[in-house]
Amino acid sequence: MSDAIKHECGIAIVRLRKPLEYYTEKYGTPMYGVQKMYLLMEKQHNRGQDGAGFASIKINAKPGTEYLARYRSVKTKAIDAIFGKISEKYNKVKRKFPHDAKDIDWLRQHLPFLGDVYLGHLRYGTHGENSVDNCHPMVRENNWRNRSLAVAGNFNMTNVDELFDVLTELGQHPRQKIDTVTVLEKIGHFLDEENQRLFDYFKPDHNNEEITALIEEHLDLQRVLRRACKDFDGGYAMAGLTGYGASFVVRDPSGIRPAYYYMDDEVVVIASEKPAIKTAFGVEYSQIKEITPGHALIVNKNGEAAEKEILPALEKKSCSFERIYFSRGNDPEIYQERKALGKLLCPQVLKAIDFDLENTVFSYIPNTAETSFLGMMEGVEDYLRAYRRKAILEADGDEEKLDNLLSFRPRVEKLVIKDAKLRTFITDDTSRDDLVAHVYDTTYEVVRKGIDTVVVIDDSIVRGTTLEKSIIRMLDRLGPKKIIIVSCAPQIRYPDCYGIDMSKMKEFVAFRALMGLLKDRNQECLAHEVYQNCQLGLKTGEARTKNFVKELYKQFTAEEISAKVAEIVKAPNVKAEVQVIFQTIEGLHEAIPNHIGDWYFTGNFPTPGGMKVVNRAFVNFMENKAGRAY
Repeated sequence: MSDAIKHECGIAIVRLRKPLEYYTEKYGTPMYGVQKMYLLMEKQHNRGQDGAGFASIKINAKPGTEYLARYRSVKTKAIDAIFGKISEKYNKVKRKFPHDAKDIDWLRQHLPFLGDVYLGHLRYGTHGENSVDNCHPMVRENNWRNRSLAVAGNFNMTNVDELFDVLTELGQHPRQKIDTVTVLEKIGHFLDEENQRLFDYFKPDHNNEEITALIEEHLDLQRVLRRACKDFDGGYAMAGLTGYGASFVVRDPSGIRPAYYYMDDEVVVIASEKPAIKTAFGVEYSQIKEITPGHALIVNKNGEAAEKEILPALEKKSCSFERIYFSRGNDPEIYQERKALGKLLCPQVLKAIDFDLENTVFSYIPNTAETSFLGMMEGVEDYLRAYRRKAILEADGDEEKLDNLLSFRPRVEKLVIKDAKLRTFITDDTSRDDLVAHVYDTTYEVVRKGIDTVVVIDDSIVRGTTLEKSIIRMLDRLGPKKIIIVSCAPQIRYPDCYGIDMSKMKEFVAFRALMGLLKDRNQECLAHEVYQNCQLGLKTGEARTKNFVKELYKQFTAEEISAKVAEIVKAPNVKAEVQVIFQTIEGLHEAIPNHIGDWYFTGNFPTPGGMKVVNRAFVNFMENKAGRAY
């Protein structure tokens, strides 16, 4: 993606199902669980650039010892900082107490992070400053360990105001009005209530110490999560550890955010992405399961695990954009989907170059578009194969023509090279734009000036800023006759509110193109009509069921908007003709048939809160307000 946007967060849980002595004997180290957590988090590093966090629980820890440990970091290499600190403490203890360190019970007592259940989180912040206090896991501690809770997640809630009001009605005094705090406190509240319910039930026949053990044995996490999640509106995969050792990951009813798990007799593993589990544990993809939308995978204190329904599952709307860009491309399904996206664009590309392969150079914008590029070139080869069959018959034995036909190959070059990201420390706009223009570099002397067309594929086009300020200008310096920018994703027309920081409509180049077309055709009055409808809908509640902004996009074809996008991203000094091609909605669904969450492109939001957000975002645009729409 040429335009940097905020990524998805990542989660990981490892639950050891055997005593630490087992792993020490089999794998040669009591740090087996910690090492696996490091791998899980490192293999999902694509999901966290702003920080990371790690928590562990010791099951049946003796009174007077820490049962919950947590480390968080916002350093540039946050994962290394956290696990480097853990490794340093472990090695220090081994050096200082070489004999005692061989005793696993002693080691558990003296190393706070050496536990039975581990929770990891990778943060890519969508809101709030980048401080360690905003890093997950968030912890709600209590001297009763069965009331303690650590939560980390990949989520955004669209109804934070309503959730905040629910907490205050319950008698709480939330410290902040942010979704992370409201989620933690809401789950924590019903965890407290479940504790109290069981305490009252057992009190007549048992003393308090006995009751604690009985609560840990009988606490119903499914009941807790059902009560806590019933008001949630958003996309979420939320992971939690309780102080007594039970753990869970709960997924939203539409399956917007991903969560996968693997279990055997040694471990239960949960992560945001399949490849991380496969790489860390060396298992087959067929052994890795997806958590059912609306369900939670709950692992009790004894290590028994099962999926339990929390909310009725809705139509599955797992995010397609996640698979186009955010997820790691070495997942076999995602790899094939990305290739299909590229291949399905081939007919549009061939038409745009007037089928003139001889005078066209194909390339891609690194790095996530590389797989789609391979798919696009497969499509070109398929066309060329069919063309050769027909041309050979027409060659009528002309050996020179036949030789040219058989030897011809599409021209593929690595034109775009991403350089180290330059810091725009110069405040003057003109000078800063000049620096941005050098974020990418190019390969010279492979394009014939005034003759060749350059086709460059990217995974998506969001803001169009880097295209305008850098890539198109850079390609134009090569002297091509025409530049064609191809997007594997359809036009991003609407904001996201389920995990990605894409909430301001004016930042989307497709929306800017829409507003430009309305202005060009003297139809700006339509925008004011939609604005009034949005305002009224927000008051009456209709904004939760209808996306009023769709009416504006209905005025124009996708091709008209694409042409306007090309006009926007072509800087005045660019000499080459510029065309922009986007994936179609039909192509998106054909390439990614099992993940139909397409609200970025179609405006079909899967929750009422999402509908409300898009209407609020348009009101904010019309009123020139810079804040988020949720």
